[in-house]
Amino acid sequence: MPSYELPDFYLPYPPRLNPHLETARAHTRAWARGMGMLDDPDIWDEQRLEAMDYGLMCAYTHPDCPAAELDLITDWYVWVFYFDDHFLETFKRSRDLDGAQAYLDRLDAFMADDPPEPANPVERGLADLWPRTVPAMSPSWRRRFVRVTRDLTQESMWELFHIERDAVSNPIEYIEERRKVGGAPWSAALVEHAAGAELPARLTAGRPVRVLTESFADAVHLRNDLFSYEREVRQEGELSNCVLVCERFFDCDTRRAVEITNDLLTSRLHQFEHTALTELPALFVDEGVTPDEQERVLRYVKGLQDWQAGGHAWHTASSRYTRTGRPDGPLGMNVSRAHLTGAGGLRNHARTPGTEAAVRLPQPYMPFPVRDNPHLEAARAADAAWCAAMGFFDALPGIPATALWTERLLVGFDLALCASGIDPDASAEELVLATNWLAWGTYGDDYYPRVFGAARDLTGAKLANRRLRQFMPIDLTSMPVPLNALERGLADLWPRTAGPMPAESRRAFRTAVEDMIESWVWELAGHLLNRVPDPVDYIEMRRRTFGSDMTMSLARLAPGRGIPAPLYRTREFLAMADTAQDYACLVNDLFSYQKEIEFEGELHNGVLVMQTFLGCDPQQGVAVVDALLTSRMRQFEHVTTVDLPVLLDRIAADGPIREAVAGYVTELQDWMAAIVRWHQRTRRYPASELTRPAPVRWMQGPTGLGSTAARITSLAPAASAASARPGPAGAR
Repeated sequence: MPSYELPDFYLPYPPRLNPHLETARAHTRAWARGMGMLDDPDIWDEQRLEAMDYGLMCAYTHPDCPAAELDLITDWYVWVFYFDDHFLETFKRSRDLDGAQAYLDRLDAFMADDPPEPANPVERGLADLWPRTVPAMSPSWRRRFVRVTRDLTQESMWELFHIERDAVSNPIEYIEERRKVGGAPWSAALVEHAAGAELPARLTAGRPVRVLTESFADAVHLRNDLFSYEREVRQEGELSNCVLVCERFFDCDTRRAVEITNDLLTSRLHQFEHTALTELPALFVDEGVTPDEQERVLRYVKGLQDWQAGGHAWHTASSRYTRTGRPDGPLGMNVSRAHLTGAGGLRNHARTPGTEAAVRLPQPYMPFPVRDNPHLEAARAADAAWCAAMGFFDALPGIPATALWTERLLVGFDLALCASGIDPDASAEELVLATNWLAWGTYGDDYYPRVFGAARDLTGAKLANRRLRQFMPIDLTSMPVPLNALERGLADLWPRTAGPMPAESRRAFRTAVEDMIESWVWELAGHLLNRVPDPVDYIEMRRRTFGSDMTMSLARLAPGRGIPAPLYRTREFLAMADTAQDYACLVNDLFSYQKEIEFEGELHNGVLVMQTFLGCDPQQGVAVVDALLTSRMRQFEHVTTVDLPVLLDRIAADGPIREAVAGYVTELQDWMAAIVRWHQRTRRYPASELTRPAPVRWMQGPTGLGSTAARITSLAPAASAASARPGPAGAR
């Protein structure tokens, strides 16, 4: 094979070394021996442990913590790397799936109050580390640490399944699963411990902190993949490596796959920086984050930066990945012009709106048939009447002579056709309700850019979201008086939908709606910065902007489902939902590309995201998106026909559960098939249906004190030309 060469890495932070390095080395050597980790020379011996030098790793990645804390952190990393090698030697090589699952399930017991007697070095290490670590942290942190530790161990089965069937993941699946099995979110939790920077519990689930953690994790894993490719793929036959994923998906040689992987690493680091610099300050203001909480969050950010810098320095020095065990690359900062102008950098801010965007569209791969609901015509008529009653055809408040929609536009959208295919067995009342939700989400998706985008009014959009939340009371009692069509529609839909639900289901559904409206603000913020999204951030946010979480939540919470709640959190169920959502979102991106890019000046479209990331032309971007959606559909088919039956057998599911699961799978199939058919028939995307010149959707108007009236006036001429982007359930 040709020699493998490492790329030029983007290193924005300099590494620093903890002064307690030697004490950590000595401590962890004795600890590993005491746990029995050096007893089996096929896994580790003292010479191999010394050469891998986890003391150096932790001294680099945690440069400021005291000696005792560094000892503890180093023990954790010795444990996790030993676990990885022990699992490889014991289960991956033998392909012992049943034994591997039993082994992993038993590890969960060592994170409980009354653990069993440990039977091997991995169990002994975890039994020792757990009581040394968790008492210093809050219950919230403990719950998160249990989750990420369990991900790290249990998701080893994902790697084993792929080895068993000689399968290489598609890029989206790989990033998601590598984030779990690779352990960097677990490392981020240990950063909180080591840096005394426990995150405020109320902020951990929000987008800024989540994206900081996930972009950190992805960068750590992608860097590791570049360093470990030769050892893991060429020598050990591993299949979980992004370089290999890129080789297979893009059908390219190793050199090009390395470039793509390194570009993705660079883009994720830029995403980390972008989030820290633009989203954290807004979070602090919006959520009233106290100075003490802000200090802890910023210390966490610094800890993640230290980890990135130190992790790279260790990779260049450790014998785990280099033949010499000596640094062979830059240890200090390395920020070249290419790093700043390439993937994730200035290139993402250089888009000129209104570029000609005619492309040849492929026929999306769709293996499932479409069935229509017998109440389709009634739903069409009822939806038009409902939209009129809610005021969707009226002028926008405060903006004279403007209306987002007309009845002619709504008829052309044919949202009832989409709802009909999504739920062909719904009653007439249920179909009308589903169509109304599509209409409301579509109207809202158009309302935000027209009212807040053209005026560059991010604050107004956030205030509108606060108002909308008040129209989803969990107790179904009080809500304010609606002030516009969007509020009026939600005020009507919420009691009709949430009324039959128990309180817990209402909360879950409300969260899904909130996620969707928050994603509208995310899109607005991207336009204010003229920033094409990072590809990973785009895929994950697209599920929300598309409204798929909301409509799937509605289906999942339907009465009589009969699927135990824990099943929805399994790898198989999450994969089904995510693959279906990604497929539908990417189908929409193909069909809406010309409308959004050429006529609306959009930046949030998968084809444009791939164009920008890969530096390719629009037609090549279309081909990449088509390949992505096809690979996600193939993954959906594999999960539902192979992985899901194995899961149901493992839990000994009874007949009613199996029947309910089969119904859920059918609903996802109907959802995707209906969305493809709707895109092929709606009168929303052909150029002949669009109006030139491009709408003023994202125009830069006057700013500053006293400019509101000027901005309002500037909106009036083009208002009636707006064409909408359907939102939920394929109606974007």
